[in-house]
Amino acid sequence: MRFFYAALAAALVTFSASTAFAQAGSQFFDPNTRTWVSYGPQHGNPSGKSPIKRQMVKYDGPHAPGTIIIDTSERRLYHVRPNGKAMKYGVGVGKEGFQWAGTNRITRKAEWPDWTPPPQMIARERAKGRILPAHMKGGPNNPLGARAMYIGSTLYRIHGTNQPWTIGSAVSSGCIRLANDDVTHLYDNVTVGSKIIVKR
Repeated sequence: MRFFYAALAAALVTFSASTAFAQAGSQFFDPNTRTWVSYGPQHGNPSGKSPIKRQMVKYDGPHAPGTIIIDTSERRLYHVRPNGKAMKYGVGVGKEGFQWAGTNRITRKAEWPDWTPPPQMIARERAKGRILPAHMKGGPNNPLGARAMYIGSTLYRIHGTNQPWTIGSAVSSGCIRLANDDVTHLYDNVTVGSKIIVKR
């Protein structure tokens, strides 16, 4: 299976680092809702834990240990383990119009990754009176969260989020997001070169 690059072109130019937040004082811009929102312990779940608890499950499919399988309709990620097992995580997936499917490899891993919004997104938001940063250093308020695993040469990645309450929803611009606690757990068990399969 190959990536459907032509179908993804529009999504790539509007990539927003999966409902990215841009810092503006004590507030953050959420391009999905197109609003500035406050963030802190009183506004959500500051623990980084997913509302969907990860669990080890049986796996009798054809894929080898180490394979990452993402079922976007189920909104779950399976990391295949030895002996007929898989670790199952809740994930946030692409919104309608930003969904995709394909097979690729993990080409890079990063802890507390930086975020650089694409120029098209910056221009689009500026036209609406919203200023996004040209670059945002990694950290607790960064929209990519605690860890990122980059998918092939695409702009898509599996990454964390500072919005753990969004796990289980269709909320991103194509990236696969996990709560920071889960993305750190997955990151520690995934190697560069791991096969990734995204199903719709």
